[in-house]
Amino acid sequence: MKKLLPIIIAGLSFSAMHAQETTVDDALRYAVENLTGSARFRGMSGAFGAVGGDLSAINQNPAGSIFFSNNFATLTASSYNSRNSSLYYGTKARENDNSLDLNQAGVVFVFKDNNPKTDWNKFTLAFNYENNNNFNNSIYFRGINPYNSIDRYFLRFANGLPQEGGIKLGVLQNAFFGDLNFIDQQALLGYNAYIFNPDDETNLDNTTYTSNVPTAGNYDQQSYVLSTGYDGKFTANFATSYKDILFLGINLDYHYTDIVKTISVFEQYDTADTSDLESVQFDTETHTFGNGFAFNLGAIVKPTKELRLGVAYQSPTWYRLEDEQRQAVISNNAGARYIYNPGITMLYDAYTVQTPSKWTGSIAYIFGKRGVLSADVSTKDYSKTKFRPKDDFSGLNSYMGSALDNAIEVRIGGEYKYKQVSFRGGYRFEQSPYKFDQTYGDLTGYTGGLGYTFGDSRIDLAYSYDHRMMNQMVLSSGMPTDLARIDRKNHNVSVSYSINF
Repeated sequence: MKKLLPIIIAGLSFSAMHAQETTVDDALRYAVENLTGSARFRGMSGAFGAVGGDLSAINQNPAGSIFFSNNFATLTASSYNSRNSSLYYGTKARENDNSLDLNQAGVVFVFKDNNPKTDWNKFTLAFNYENNNNFNNSIYFRGINPYNSIDRYFLRFANGLPQEGGIKLGVLQNAFFGDLNFIDQQALLGYNAYIFNPDDETNLDNTTYTSNVPTAGNYDQQSYVLSTGYDGKFTANFATSYKDILFLGINLDYHYTDIVKTISVFEQYDTADTSDLESVQFDTETHTFGNGFAFNLGAIVKPTKELRLGVAYQSPTWYRLEDEQRQAVISNNAGARYIYNPGITMLYDAYTVQTPSKWTGSIAYIFGKRGVLSADVSTKDYSKTKFRPKDDFSGLNSYMGSALDNAIEVRIGGEYKYKQVSFRGGYRFEQSPYKFDQTYGDLTGYTGGLGYTFGDSRIDLAYSYDHRMMNQMVLSSGMPTDLARIDRKNHNVSVSYSINF
């Protein structure tokens, strides 16, 4: 794997903190949904809001479970392949990531009431698990930056943010890493890696610092971003029907998430003077974990036997999250190698993320036992995404309120049945959550699938592809305009086994 190798080792002690650096990406990884679920669901691009009859369809519209005729169970396994091509200051690179996952398992129980005195003649109970998001992903980019060094990140903290002055030299020389706040820690990392020096080395009250990085420009930079983890969702579903015309449903969703993200940035300098700083590597590993809750309401009506119309409301998901972080820096300076690894895992105070709610309208036409055509249109206002406590994230919340926008998602799918075989296909389009989609582009996806029925059981196969362009920062602070352009393509294959019982 490239030249970069993370130098972070296991933390030797733990310390608590009250603030860390958080970005919009930390919210969008939970707010932006992926196409997941059973192979039949994925084979039709998830356009099941008015179709139902699939355990993953209850995520689009909870009323969909009422269309099962018998008790039913489904188990799904998927292969994920992500291909990230990067372009950074004219240099191209590529990174692939592959993983396997048992991503869906669910069961529905059907109860019928033949009492002629009631018009509520059927109800269902369903329980379903899905890997709501697979976070396994690798991004690598490199290039010659003619303008900015990563020293800007460390100097930003050392010389003081807009709301505070610079950090005293005495703090950097004498403090224990675990006793410092996040701002002072980042400055200490840069100081101990000889990335900058104080302007007055004899004054412990010195608060201004100058970079040791050569000023000639043309900084050779590499970055490797590795993510692993998931956002799992367990759903309890109830649905009922009225006169076989109106169908109502509700979901209660419990999320649990666990993700590890490692960012390793390497920079080297073209200098003949061995007294200068020669290279710097900066590694940050962040472990985020927690749980969340949401609910979902849905209704489907049948104006005719063939036509179905649906509407669903998905509430915000309220996540309670915690972060653990480890950092280290390595540098080559004047022919010597310096490694500063505090050996500490920082524990941050818990915080919450509220994702936006979503409305979905659906239409489906059923061609008897021959097939179905369906379409879903969803709307989600990403500007409603919030971090809490508000006082700790007021600046970020304000930025998301102005930079993010309402986004439309369209899913179209079809299925044709011939004897025991089903043929499926679909299309998916999702607008960028940003007002200007250069940062995080629109998504376009295509799917296809097959199914074969063996009496009371069925096996399904699906292939899905989606594509999105986005920007990746070298570091979140100090270098916001130094961006790699990432072309991300996902190729996924799913296999499901289902059985009536």
